[in-house]
Amino acid sequence: MIHPILDRYAKLLVEYCLDLRPKDNVLLQVEVGALPMARALTRQALAAGAEPHLRLSYPEQTADLLELASDDLLASQPLVQLDEIKRMDAYARISAPTNSHHLQDAAPERLAALGKRLKEVTRHRVTRTRWVGTLYPTPAAAQAAGMSTDDYERFVYGAMFLHDPEPAARWRELGQAQQGWADRLAQADEVRIQGPGTDLRLRVKGRTWTNSDGKRNMPSGEVFTGPLEDSAEGVIHFAIPSSVAGTVVEGVTLRFEAGKVVEATARQGQKVLDQQLNTDGGSRFLGELGIGTNPHITVPTMQTLFDEKILGTIHLALGSSYPETGGRNESSIHWDLVCDLREEGTVTLDGEPFLVGGKLLT
Repeated sequence: MIHPILDRYAKLLVEYCLDLRPKDNVLLQVEVGALPMARALTRQALAAGAEPHLRLSYPEQTADLLELASDDLLASQPLVQLDEIKRMDAYARISAPTNSHHLQDAAPERLAALGKRLKEVTRHRVTRTRWVGTLYPTPAAAQAAGMSTDDYERFVYGAMFLHDPEPAARWRELGQAQQGWADRLAQADEVRIQGPGTDLRLRVKGRTWTNSDGKRNMPSGEVFTGPLEDSAEGVIHFAIPSSVAGTVVEGVTLRFEAGKVVEATARQGQKVLDQQLNTDGGSRFLGELGIGTNPHITVPTMQTLFDEKILGTIHLALGSSYPETGGRNESSIHWDLVCDLREEGTVTLDGEPFLVGGKLLT
């Protein structure tokens, strides 16, 4: 028997996030740690009249590929994966962390090569399918978040509104509020972010603000855009840590000139920070500016999917832009870094307050 909350979870993904329709082909990429969701999702997809294509992956799969794949394989085109995603109408990825350090010793150049190899697959998935990415709570993820497994499950499901009998209705309500903020942001030219160790100016005129209301990320709760690529000027400090291939990067400070990172320091993970910045020509420029809006995500958990949605934070992504925002930066990385403005910080739009003390103004 499928647990009722997993059935509600799968139904939310299939009906609200993916909007599956009869005769749709949907690719379900599920990590084995989320095996209970494989059945729940398959059943909900079938009930919607779609044809599910289930692909399971094990935790060390990417590490094995990086260790053993030939250079020729990493340099080749992923023709099978590309053909498969082109045949799909929808795509769901269910991650289930089991060991945050499994890629810790991976060679950076091979990680970059794998990212470049899969770039076209990712581009097609993002631009041509209805897609959603989500996270299934595991003991490993709970440990990384500093929570018990039971507390972490309640946190994850709460962030998705799954404790509510009608979670889709709650997402629609949040989406309506977010649209109001997105409409206000769309009128702005200069965004100024100020806080501890932070005074950064960005320009966003002419760019599109996207209302992320749970249709692509679950949980979600953000509005985001792609800033003008040459506009970032100043300095920003990210107090919330993040993880890159299992390595914690913490206390990052970036200084920008004409949109480009010209100075970068980290209290922990300096080597990884430098490697990310030197990935390619676009990795020192910004691909995204996002503002978190989810009221149920209140603490950082070492999972960007959740941390960037914290109400009262903003995040910047180094690397590739999302085309729907009008952003033009291209890179094989997209690395979100979260700046906490809840205790002391502001976001102003052309000099007018928009976010103050963790509260969004209407």
